[in-house]
Amino acid sequence: MNIGVLFEKVEDPGFPPGFYYAHVPSLGLTTQGEGIDNARKAAIDLVQLWIAEKKASGEPIPSGSEILFSTLEIPDDALQSA
Repeated sequence: MNIGVLFEKVEDPGFPPGFYYAHVPSLGLTTQGEGIDNARKAAIDLVQLWIAEKKASGEPIPSGSEILFSTLEIPDDALQSA
């Protein structure tokens, strides 16, 4: 099973530098890890636990879905207060 994952650098001052979020949009899951490799490992662990929980409760497991990624450029003046 292939599941798309999106990595995003954590910019929260409460996190040490070098942490990344790993988002699994098709399952609505997010985790984090230090560096992309550890974020990927955390995502694999989380998805495996999620699948085990679904199996144990007899719920269906959705198949992976195609992930398309883009960025949006928001003008600086939109970020300023009115």
